[in-house]
Amino acid sequence: MELFEIEEEGRMSREEAAKRLHALADSLERHNEIEFVRDGIRTRVAVPDKVEVEVELEVGDESSIEIEISW
Repeated sequence: MELFEIEEEGRMSREEAAKRLHALADSLERHNEIEFVRDGIRTRVAVPDKVEVEVELEVGDESSIEIEISW
């Protein structure tokens, strides 16, 4: 299978980031898939029942939370 990759980065409010995470979580829970739209093209990816989840927290001058879900 050929690699398909979408990477997005941008600045938004904490509340906007939370809404985006909620939407992703809701899609995973209700529809068993995630959906991305870029340049008018809608891409849906089915997600299996069991996934690997990795959460990484870094606290320092610049802090970050990274959440990775893989299968």
